[in-house]
Parts: sequence; C-alpha cells; structure tokens
Amino acid sequence: MEELVTYHVPVLLGESVDGLNIGKGGNFVDVTFGGGGHSREILSRLDKDGHLYSFDQDADAERNVEPDDKFTFVRSNFRYLKNFMRYYGVEQIDGLLADLGVSSHHFDDSERGFSFRFEGKLDMRMNQRAGKTAADVVNTYDEKQLADVFYLYGELRNARKLAAAIVAARKNGKVETIGEFLEVVKPFFAKDREKKELAKVFQALRIEVNHEMEALRDMLNAATELLRPGGRLVVITYHSLEDRIVKNLMKTGNVEGREEKDFFGRSQSPFRLVNNKVIVADADEQERNPRSRSAKLRIAEKL
Repeated sequence: MEELVTYHVPVLLGESVDGLNIGKGGNFVDVTFGGGGHSREILSRLDKDGHLYSFDQDADAERNVEPDDKFTFVRSNFRYLKNFMRYYGVEQIDGLLADLGVSSHHFDDSERGFSFRFEGKLDMRMNQRAGKTAADVVNTYDEKQLADVFYLYGELRNARKLAAAIVAARKNGKVETIGEFLEVVKPFFAKDREKKELAKVFQALRIEVNHEMEALRDMLNAATELLRPGGRLVVITYHSLEDRIVKNLMKTGNVEGREEKDFFGRSQSPFRLVNNKVIVADADEQERNPRSRSAKLRIAEKL
C-alpha cells in the first residue's frame, strides 16, 4: 500500500470526483490512472451497476491496479479512448476525469529522464515500448524544428538561440544524457531563473516526445462524442497550453475555440460550464502537495 501512496498523491481529489456527479451506476472513465488515487475514489462511489475504465500507457501505473469487478484497466494512450470504448461495447459514458499532470513518480525516477535534477538518459517516453526519445529529438531535429518545439511547448523567448546551440554541440557527438544536455542549455539562463527556465525546456521536450497536445485534442474530441446528455467532463490542467485547449473545448465545443452560434446568436456549444471560475487547491493541499500549486480544475456538463 505504501508504494501506491508514494507513487502519486492525487490532486484536488474530492473536488474532481465530486465534479463527476456520480449517482451509483453508469460508465465512467479515468483517462490518467497513474497511482490510482482518483480511480479508487470513483470506485468507492459506484454500486454493482457502475463500471470504471481507467487508461494509462505506462507499465509502472499498471502495477497499482487492484482487482475489482467494477474496474477495467486499459494499457493505452488516452487518445484511443473512442476505439477502446467501442471495443468494450460502451456507446455512451456518464463522466470522464483527466488529471493531466506528470506523476511525481516519473520526475523522481532518474532512469526516465523527465527531470533535470538527476543524471540519466534523455528519454522522457511515457510509453517505453515505442516511439522516439528526447535524445532522438535533440539529435535529429533540424534547427527550425527544435526552435519551434521550445517556443510552442516551452514558451521560451530564446528558443532560436537554444536550438542553434544544440545543433552546434551535436557536431562534436550525440547529446544523449541529461548532463550533456544541461551543459549546452544552462549558459542561456540567469542563475535566479535557471530552475524555472529549465523546467520549461524539459516540458517542451516531454510534450514533443509524447505528442501530448495531439493526444489531448483527440481525447477531448472523443469525450465530447461519448458523453451522454448530463454527463460530466472533469479536467485538471497544469500549464497554459493544455488549459487553453480544455477551456476552448468546454466553452465552444471545439479545441480551437471557434464559437459557433445559431440564427438567434445563441452559442452552439454542447457543454454547460459547471464552474465558471477555475477551481484551485486550497492552502492546506498546496502545503501538503506542492504539485497542486499549479493545478486548475475545470468541469463541464454535456447538454
């Protein structure tokens, strides 16, 4: 049980599961199983007629699964939500929860390469069975591609300089470890801003490696189709890029934020916002769980 607790402390647990408005039965989905904290809370509120499907592409997360007749674990990226619901014969769902934060377990595992605090390989893959690593991105992308990654996903103003320095450095050999990568990029950040800026650099690489923005769009579009009228979409975000996409979808019904109106000027969005203002963790939770400090919870109901 201790391993389950230390893997990942669920953020905004009560507020997010309350947001699902669970009766007793129904089909619910947790697309970010992780340490299983949110899933266990959802299961505790379901009766024998309810069922929870939880997604995670990470093998480490699967070790946190506890047997339950009301539970199905799906070892997959949540972008394939629609395919798997079809596979399990589920036409509509009553609620979906997504906690988009990277688990503290991943940041603390030096072998995974998610954090600049440890030495290790530049990996950053959520699914270690497939796909390119962060080292592949750093060593094969051209200067413009790298600059785009740092600018779009890290919102770094010196993205071009970073990209040029990486391309120059790899002429002397591949940049394969966190230490080698830090040698290249650290000189571009002032000491007082170093940690914050490096976090943005690593965020940008992680998003690119795992196709996080594309996967998020696919999942949200699938959720919009699958949710029954009255069903709830509950999403916890941690940075402005993903929060903007979620906000757009909940307000307009599409991830681009294009508002469509009928002849009378009324919004055609398939959602009603349950909380007009984002819900954030209270001071006690922020003290207990630093991960919660950047968390924003948004809840919408399907019309």
